Amino acid sequence: MEYLEILNKPFTLSSEQITFYQKHKFLKVKQVLDKPTVSHFNTIISRKVQELNTIKTPLEQRSTYEKAFLQLMNLWREEEALQALIFSKRIAQIAAGLMQVEGVRLYHDQALFKEAGGGITPWHADQYYWPLSSDKTITAWIPLQATTLEMGPLEFSAGSHQITEGRDMAIGDESEAFLNKKLRVTDFPHIIEPFDLGEISFHSGWIFHRAGANKTEQTRKVMTIIYMDKDMLLKQPVNDNQINDWHTWCPGVQVGEVIDSPLNPVLFP
Repeated sequence: MEYLEILNKPFTLSSEQITFYQKHKFLKVKQVLDKPTVSHFNTIISRKVQELNTIKTPLEQRSTYEKAFLQLMNLWREEEALQALIFSKRIAQIAAGLMQVEGVRLYHDQALFKEAGGGITPWHADQYYWPLSSDKTITAWIPLQATTLEMGPLEFSAGSHQITEGRDMAIGDESEAFLNKKLRVTDFPHIIEPFDLGEISFHSGWIFHRAGANKTEQTRKVMTIIYMDKDMLLKQPVNDNQINDWHTWCPGVQVGEVIDSPLNPVLFP
């Protein structure tokens, strides 16, 4: 199992990478994983998504959100062979280093498969959905293939975590229209780049991001791991989505407590 070696191999971030992340709240990191490792988990995750997916509605009959991707969460609970990737010390170490925290625990994972012909992923900030007490959150976005611009890679509004307008918006047509207009008049660079095989991006919960449509005949397959500071407290939810996340991803935890449920293991150190 050569993939276990790279998944647990330490990764040293440069001071420039940490500074870039702290300023812009995202960072793309090349050569985190190698080709055999990506291929191995591509096979496992693709099989599991096909098995668990329940959406059969044709693309043209779906909502904007439903056209964006097939979304399946906490696959580490569904497939034991996937735990090696989700529990990777290498990826978790990068997450902790970028956030400058002593350790990180899992919030949850999710597979995001943008089908051939799939639509845009509207502008949004992830942390709208999360009942978490601080901004010490980060998502590792792990493409399971080299991802061209035509496939709809993740796009970032660099530094847009500074904007508070739009934080109360769920992902959808309204968030796309409002934030597209709002971000166009700011000085925050709009970053759209392809992803090499083995490249992973990391982004904060409050940075605004989106993805374009998949204009190819190939599914854009991505696995994500959402991390939080290991000392993260559960906050009082402020919307129905946060209430749902509380009971789904933080079962048994009370407001004001460290989120230390069986679903939220410490992954680093």
